[in-house]
Amino acid sequence: MTISQYGSSAPLVLGSGPALVLAHGAGSDVRDSYGPVLDALAERHTVIGPDYPGSGSAPLTDAPLTLDALADHVVAAGLRSGAETFAVSGFSMGTAVAVRAAVRHPGRVTALVLSSGFARPNARLRLVVDVWRALGRSGDGRSLAAYLSLVVGGASWLDERTPGELEEQLVQFAAGLPPGTDRQLALLETVDVTGDLGSVRVPTLVVSPREDVLATPFHSRELADGIPGAELATLDCGHAIAAERPADWARLVTDFLAGVGRAGDRPS
Repeated sequence: MTISQYGSSAPLVLGSGPALVLAHGAGSDVRDSYGPVLDALAERHTVIGPDYPGSGSAPLTDAPLTLDALADHVVAAGLRSGAETFAVSGFSMGTAVAVRAAVRHPGRVTALVLSSGFARPNARLRLVVDVWRALGRSGDGRSLAAYLSLVVGGASWLDERTPGELEEQLVQFAAGLPPGTDRQLALLETVDVTGDLGSVRVPTLVVSPREDVLATPFHSRELADGIPGAELATLDCGHAIAAERPADWARLVTDFLAGVGRAGDRPS
């Protein structure tokens, strides 16, 4: 049994069917990263969503935050929830967590879905994160909320928002970030799973938002090119797929995993 060094806070568990474990983004939690698609995913899957230390229901711990430990953490959540094997869906930094989980636990992870993600931060992504961390430490919640709106929202989606809708989003973002945000962002700046990509041996779907300015399509192509046999799908939206294209995202994930299941049922 894989044990998480971050404790055993109960993960979100919804639905029934083949298990799907979620790995959320940095400075987020499971409900924030996946909220509008959770019910759709749960129609076909037992959805298991652990939070990272300092996010959602998981308290901050003294244990070092590392990619290996986060990979073990999401796998342990699946096992604690009764699943012996499961697909893993990673969003944003969660894509690197998912890749590492597949490499460290090849007998547990059966498929990967990597959305709005990256294998390693390039200079541009590090610059985005540096500003995010600086604004977070400044205490200027309004400026941080405006910045996050610009980097997670697609230009087309933002152009269509009314002043009231944008104000509602700013208020939500300004309400506060998870207490583990800065530690998670510090880890993001050091993540590098490029050496793991060639070792992934499970069916993989990479979902690339065309208007993502946080983890740009460059990063999705690097993931898809590095993983043997990976499929690449695109969506017309920004980084926050769940806010902009929830139905399309859920359909991509569930159709891909259904195809993986059918392939697995065929006689060899």
